[in-house]
Amino acid sequence: MKQDISNRKDIKFIITKFYDKLLVDETMLPFFEDIVAENHLEEHLEIISDFWNDILFYTSTYKNNTMQKHLDKNAFVKFQKEHFTSWISYLFETIDVYFEGENANNMKNRARSIATVMELKMGVYK
Repeated sequence: MKQDISNRKDIKFIITKFYDKLLVDETMLPFFEDIVAENHLEEHLEIISDFWNDILFYTSTYKNNTMQKHLDKNAFVKFQKEHFTSWISYLFETIDVYFEGENANNMKNRARSIATVMELKMGVYK
């Protein structure tokens, strides 16, 4: 039996493995090229880990506006439905390989909700 996600260290592990998948997918890479080119990947992973830690464990570390960050990126690299499908697929696959339980399910449920809201705001929901 796999363990449940129990702390920020687990979240950082998931996010790191998840980004390993995103960064080798040619359809997803354009969204992260500037982060990689500017050598900010580790900082980005920390920020995303803070975001998920806040969601799963009710902390208050993340200080950015997630939606606005994605809307800003959309001005340069257009999001399509397929990008959200891949994002969800890679995240769920990563979680499922290493974790199971209430927090793992909560992370997947919240991810699907976040993706749906973003799709709606970007006009790509189908």
